Amino acid sequence: MSHYHINIFWSEEDGAFVADAPDLESCSALGSTPEGALRELKRAMRAWMAAAKRAKRPVPPARYRPAIYQAG
Repeated sequence: MSHYHINIFWSEEDGAFVADAPDLESCSALGSTPEGALRELKRAMRAWMAAAKRAKRPVPPARYRPAIYQAG
């Protein structure tokens, strides 16, 4: 799970930090701190992957890389 890129940002609309894993569709979590959002996202990612396996759907490989890492 550690090879997936994770974004963490403040959402004014939600009044919380949001963590998301772009490679896992609709997999995100909220927290009152960045650490809390990350902790909740890790739980969400485990649940996402377990649900995909139960449904016999493929778990996508880690592919997302922000543009800053693609320069060069």
